[in-house]
Amino acid sequence: MTEILVNHVVNWIGVSGYAGLVVLMALESMVAPLPSEAVMPFAGFLIYEGTFSFHGVVFFSTLGSLIGSLISYYAGLWGGRPFVVRFGKYFLLDVRDLESTERFFTRYGDKTIFFSRFIPVIRHLISIPAGVGEMKPGKFMLYTVVGAGLWNFFLAYAGFRLKSHWNEIRQYGQTIDWIVVVILLAGLAYFIYRHVKRLKETKAP
Repeated sequence: MTEILVNHVVNWIGVSGYAGLVVLMALESMVAPLPSEAVMPFAGFLIYEGTFSFHGVVFFSTLGSLIGSLISYYAGLWGGRPFVVRFGKYFLLDVRDLESTERFFTRYGDKTIFFSRFIPVIRHLISIPAGVGEMKPGKFMLYTVVGAGLWNFFLAYAGFRLKSHWNEIRQYGQTIDWIVVVILLAGLAYFIYRHVKRLKETKAP
């Protein structure tokens, strides 16, 4: 199961090329629920196979991260928080996650744009409060490029190393499949629990 999933994702990125990588990472840097951990390691696979180059993957993935981050930044700058709250639901944006990200940005300031690239959930939303807070565009882009570039390089390198040992990993395919299933079920259970709990809190007097 794991190998089939890997092959499908790698093939899709391979067909779409660097343009597909830019689009996926742009979505990842916006409020779309697409983690970079589900994209960059597969790009690393293609580096190992010779389809992509390390420089190309890091450059285009970071370009996508910058594009997506700027879209979110200007959504916050021009539309403000009400715009994001109103239309964010179409991208599965959780308002409480946004509020948590806003507090994170307020507490730690501009440098959060760099550090947030390594933090799940926060990195999808951090550009919005940066726009609302009217952070200088030049500084925002610099922190975004450096932070996202380092994170993308790390994930791509991890995928490259994983692919180089793929034949060895295949021997444990069934065990890996069970681990993947357990993780997916646990994640789904937590997602349902969190939203049911919040729904009850909202309805409570």
